[in-house]
Amino acid sequence: MSRVGRVERTTKETSVLVEIDLDGTGKVDVSTGVGFYDHMLDQLGRHGLFDLTVKTDGDLHIDSHHTIEDTALALGAAFKQALGDKVGIYRFGNCTVPLDESLAQVTVDLSGRPYLVHTEPENMAPMIGEYDTTMTRHIFESFVAQAQVALHIHVPYGRNAHHIVECQFKALARALRYASERDPRAAGILPSTKGAL
Repeated sequence: MSRVGRVERTTKETSVLVEIDLDGTGKVDVSTGVGFYDHMLDQLGRHGLFDLTVKTDGDLHIDSHHTIEDTALALGAAFKQALGDKVGIYRFGNCTVPLDESLAQVTVDLSGRPYLVHTEPENMAPMIGEYDTTMTRHIFESFVAQAQVALHIHVPYGRNAHHIVECQFKALARALRYASERDPRAAGILPSTKGAL
């Protein structure tokens, strides 16, 4: 059974297309117009082994906020769609990823309930190219709201803003991969005592 999500989202500010295959090989085709964000989405697909297509045209003449936010919303919605009924998945996933001097710890529960806990070092450089580093938390907030997952991200230390953000996306990719994979011991079983996720 294919686990693919496809979402198109169009507003006066952006036009977004996201397609994700949870059982892919890490094939990525991403274009948002924000170079560093493209780099992060590439990490998500490749390290999650998700086939991921993202095409966003946004009002970058204003700034990158709407483009980044709307892409994250569509990505969360597509991820939820691809998960389907969640029968037979592991549900929980976690990963710790270092990137030189930075470290990210990510834990996810595909619970059906949106919740985000996010901490990263203060006083980061405000920009990475044209990417506003304050948007990192907002990306995860937007993704969680649509994917309906509980996500905890903690970066206990790091100096370089590029490294701090990138290790978060790499760890998120692996945590989502582990949580969404099928558990061979739980085929046909919904991983919930409530009977719903």
